[in-house]
Amino acid sequence: MTDNSIAIKKEHESYLEHKGKYSGLFGWILSTDHKRIAILYLVVISAWFLIGVTLGFLIRLELFTTGETIIGPQTYNSFFTVHGIIMLFLFVIPGIPAIFGNFFLPIMIGAKDVAFPRLNLFTWYLYVLGSVLVITSVFLPGGAPDSGWTFYIPYSVRTGTNMIITLSAAFILGFSSILTGLNFIVTIHRMRAPGMGWFKMPLFPWALYATGWIQVLVTPIIGITLLLIIFERLFGVGLFDPSLGGDPVLYQHLFWIYSHPAVYIMAVPAMGVISELITVYSHKTIFGYKAIAFSSLAIALFGSLVWGHHMFSSGMSDTANFVFSLITFVVAIPSAIKVFNWTATLYKGSIELEPPMLFALAFIFLFTIGGLTGIMQGTLSLDIHLTDTTFIVGHFHYVIFGTAGFGVFGGLYHWIPKMFGRLYNKKMAKVSFWFLFIGFNILYFPMFVMGWLGMPRRSYDYLPEYQIYHEISTVGSWILIIGLVILVYTIIKAIKSGERTSEMNYCGGETLEWYVETPPTHENFDEVPVITGEPYAYKQNEL
Repeated sequence: MTDNSIAIKKEHESYLEHKGKYSGLFGWILSTDHKRIAILYLVVISAWFLIGVTLGFLIRLELFTTGETIIGPQTYNSFFTVHGIIMLFLFVIPGIPAIFGNFFLPIMIGAKDVAFPRLNLFTWYLYVLGSVLVITSVFLPGGAPDSGWTFYIPYSVRTGTNMIITLSAAFILGFSSILTGLNFIVTIHRMRAPGMGWFKMPLFPWALYATGWIQVLVTPIIGITLLLIIFERLFGVGLFDPSLGGDPVLYQHLFWIYSHPAVYIMAVPAMGVISELITVYSHKTIFGYKAIAFSSLAIALFGSLVWGHHMFSSGMSDTANFVFSLITFVVAIPSAIKVFNWTATLYKGSIELEPPMLFALAFIFLFTIGGLTGIMQGTLSLDIHLTDTTFIVGHFHYVIFGTAGFGVFGGLYHWIPKMFGRLYNKKMAKVSFWFLFIGFNILYFPMFVMGWLGMPRRSYDYLPEYQIYHEISTVGSWILIIGLVILVYTIIKAIKSGERTSEMNYCGGETLEWYVETPPTHENFDEVPVITGEPYAYKQNEL
């Protein structure tokens, strides 16, 4: 073999190592590159988000008037259930970790990939399998599930709809979440760049680290609980049936032991994104770095201890009610620390009102409303009055959609140019923000008012005195939808035909993703970086 042919062979081998063994579609679905897996997640999660939004839009349209508007009661229950399952299990919980965590966590800590690349790809396949089962349950004989996304006993055992396949889907999605959390924990522990101690790590990896522990420790509980419902349906073991010695309230304990920490699986990664946006677009060192980092861990810890505040009206003892109420107030402290530190970071900063910063500021506003209305429900007397009203629906959407949703939107506008090397239309992005922000508040704030007045949640119909609030709320959904259409159009147009850019640091950031090529190369870094400075070193703006 000649020297020239050896050189060509080595060049070919290098190309295979860089590009992978497959091309086209297989080059994506068989790739173990964390960036390609992140984009795979982005595509699938976005599709499910749009389906979930469509169902939510139809639910609001039905509630525009009293009586039957466009769908009947059974269809409404199915839409309500599938909307909740899609938005929580297929969008909110996996969204930020699967997309931005996969893409930027290794880069931000100076690694070439996650600790377990093949496991990372496997989690995407589990996600796809679970999502396919969800949609399959809608079309199989028996009809879509109608128990609500909480799968409450005894109805989820007695309904004749396709509950077993839906429960199996949620179980598989939980398994994907566990493996993702485990992968991120190991990656952060073992693959940080030389010199990157714990307190030189950016705050987004800190948020993913706290979230990973929640995923690993509490998600198995919901997995086991869902299996128990399947056993109840198949074999009638009676674990939750009082006539057989079981206890239906036990199911609520098992469900909320997972599902309240799951709120922080949804919110904490978004908080990590907001920490990055605030410091970049105020061009100022983050205020209280260690306080924000430790508050993520504190949220993970205390958030796992307050599940009982969802059950104040279920018949628990006064002692249990008091303890859960007290811890609910305690868990608000680390969340408040983040809000105060973000606000202090903004003070005297050189603020740029770029689209990502607008979403970050909206996040603080919406999360504060969601948090304060949550504290209200931690008060026993108020919770008894507000339980199972639309006040809870408003609070839930301010906390979940107001954090995870606006965190995703802000993260997309912040990182899309880095991910794809293409710029988006900033004017269109700002227009989308104002439609989203105004529509969101018109849609969900009336729910606080009518819930305070006694409007029950999950209701297909309502008394005439609540109609004006439902009409306002439905109009808000139309405005929100317009904002989403503009956002989706702006992002897709940017990815397909936006102006190309190779500028590494187009927004003046100080973390490692702003020191790699745009878009990043296969293994991120030509040489492993050595960290010597702080993660947010905006020295020129410190006062």
